Amino acid sequence: MNALAHLAVAGMVALSTAPAHASLETIKKARCHACHAVEGKRVGPALRDIAARYAGQADAPGKLFEKVRTGGAGAWGEIAMAPHPEDRIGDAELTATIAWILDGAKD
Repeated sequence: MNALAHLAVAGMVALSTAPAHASLETIKKARCHACHAVEGKRVGPALRDIAARYAGQADAPGKLFEKVRTGGAGAWGEIAMAPHPEDRIGDAELTATIAWILDGAKD
């Protein structure tokens, strides 16, 4: 993702105000909860641990958007995260969910 795309995603995340329950439902629908809990490590890191790691990083929304879309390994250990294409979670839903996670995945 180029710098302009990162800025666009960051802007969308900054403007997003999805309520927490909608984000929890999105996480369940997209099956993120199979590997991520709000608190406590499952296969992947806890959502609140993700928020803590990326706190204060202006480019975090774009980085996370790219990571979710393409998948990858190495940031949190050896286990790879599978890519999550748009047919699993739409751009708007993903953007809102990332904003909610970065805000601390509050109930």
